[in-house]
Amino acid sequence: MSGMQEDLDAFEGGLGDALRRTGEGFAMEGRPLVDGGVMRGRRRQRRRRIAAVTGSVTALAVVGFGASYATGALGDGSGRGGSGVAAGPTAQETLPAAKTSPGRGPELSAQQVIRTLEGLLPEGKVSGRSGRGTADRLGPWAHLVLDDGRGGAAIGVSVGTVDPDGTKAKQLLECPDKVFTPYDSCRTETLADGSRLTLLRGYEYPDKRVDTKRWNAHLVTPDGYSVDASEWNAPAEKGAAVTRDTPPLTEGRLKALVTSAAWRPVMNALDRAAPEPARQPSAQGQDGRTILRKFKSLLPPSAKVTAERGDDGYAYVVVDDGRGASLVQINVQPNMSDVEESLFGAGAEVLPDGTKVVTHKAPGEKGGAGVVMWTADTIRPDGLRVVVSAFNSGSQRTEATRETPALTMRQLKSVATSGKWAAK
Repeated sequence: MSGMQEDLDAFEGGLGDALRRTGEGFAMEGRPLVDGGVMRGRRRQRRRRIAAVTGSVTALAVVGFGASYATGALGDGSGRGGSGVAAGPTAQETLPAAKTSPGRGPELSAQQVIRTLEGLLPEGKVSGRSGRGTADRLGPWAHLVLDDGRGGAAIGVSVGTVDPDGTKAKQLLECPDKVFTPYDSCRTETLADGSRLTLLRGYEYPDKRVDTKRWNAHLVTPDGYSVDASEWNAPAEKGAAVTRDTPPLTEGRLKALVTSAAWRPVMNALDRAAPEPARQPSAQGQDGRTILRKFKSLLPPSAKVTAERGDDGYAYVVVDDGRGASLVQINVQPNMSDVEESLFGAGAEVLPDGTKVVTHKAPGEKGGAGVVMWTADTIRPDGLRVVVSAFNSGSQRTEATRETPALTMRQLKSVATSGKWAAK
């Protein structure tokens, strides 16, 4: 598998979400990817509207549950994100003189940022140093490999700015949704100074295709700075053999790393983040709470909901009818007429009100053994597209729990074509 596909897979594990820091607008950020035809339809729509799409990651309507972990906040430090610690340029060995910008503290070189990280680590052999200084447009960042005698382990830290009262900060600190991103533990806390901290023990790949673990700490301070640290039990986050059972820093040491006052000079060299603009109402007023309420009201009585979540344009439930867990998800997308021809052409069923319906039965898309996906995809004359998919497992990333999904194809079509989606 190519490196690009690996990054996409890791990204998709988050339900996030998953478009945090991609430049398409905050409402789309940090959200796990929706599936199959939804992805294809949104990609086609974007291609027609903006001529060049940078890939499915920036093109989809998705839902954000645990943005920081899902998308890999580490690697940018600017609040704009990045592709991981491997993306940064290697620091220069010579230490340039510090410069001062008006209204800010002295600029720090990449080497100074790396030395800050080194000074906060336990004793061991350090190699593979790389990083960025505070003047870099991508923001300060440091990465190295530490071998404390138990095996080399990659460790990286980025420092950035964020509106501490904004939705983005909330998403950065949110634990991922286990339906989409498995992890061993996650907790959040508010510190004495008002800073908020999330500590997560998870995996580099949501489907656990390899044994690489990723432990992460993310801090947001009351004055609008963020410190994001990750460590692995391998000398690289991808493509390197595991060298130890767990990453080197305990949860306590990882917390001490991101909360250290040693990062304050790095923070002081950065411009403050602008306050987030007020979030615009969702299209047609169908926010996650509204969609989830309507969605649940349309489920058959036998489908007992055991888990649920919703966001603008999207919701999911995990149901159990006594025969095993089944994930069911829905996307409600207005203004999709420009994909009608490509997705609802010959073979589509046309209802008396003009709604077009297509159905699909296919294997699951996230690696769970024996998982199947049943989908009812609909579009109305006004361009409102409603897509409902059900699976024979409580998560696409875990093996099948039953032979077929809890909802029949007829029931999926009934949910997707309900008149409730046309009303606010």
